Amino acid sequence: MNVKYAVNYLTEDEYLESEKTREIKHEYVDGEIYAMAGASRSHNILTSNMLFQFMSHLDGTRCIPFSADMKVKVETQNSSKFFYPDVLVTCDDENGHDYYTDKPIIIVEVLSKATRQTDKTFKLNAYKTLPSLQEYVLIEQDFAEIEVCRRSNAWLSERYFLGDSVTFESIGLTLSVEAIYHRVPNQDVLEYLETQRQKTEQK
Repeated sequence: MNVKYAVNYLTEDEYLESEKTREIKHEYVDGEIYAMAGASRSHNILTSNMLFQFMSHLDGTRCIPFSADMKVKVETQNSSKFFYPDVLVTCDDENGHDYYTDKPIIIVEVLSKATRQTDKTFKLNAYKTLPSLQEYVLIEQDFAEIEVCRRSNAWLSERYFLGDSVTFESIGLTLSVEAIYHRVPNQDVLEYLETQRQKTEQK
């Protein structure tokens, strides 16, 4: 979530219908909507990298990756929320709603200073209530660090850095951290690539 948008209380149907024509996307929490901020160059590259890797790996399977415009619905007894994850995958939702899913098996969020706390706390707690969700992935854009929270590990955080590989168990895909940060110009990546270049030259 980002900036609260001052409107009267909206029902779910009113929100979903109004979102089709809004120029700026909004997330929905218990009748209130929050405008989403624009994404940086690094954010877009990371999202594209993950979507490309997921699409390539899942081609020909029943699992479908989505990016940016597909909402996730989280509903509990007294609460209803709609979020826009950066990347998600569904495997059992072929006949689902055109504009949202409540059956993601993996969700990826690219973090920024403005969204980090919300993504790591509020959204994590909401997503954990989805019975289908197996993994929640948090990718830093300003430095090279990936955090994965897995249902199989009681949602405890596991962190990965340049030189590591990450296995996304829910879809059976292993990627190097370097591949995930391909063409991302943050300082960690630039220094790592320079070190790798020097090692190659010394051989």
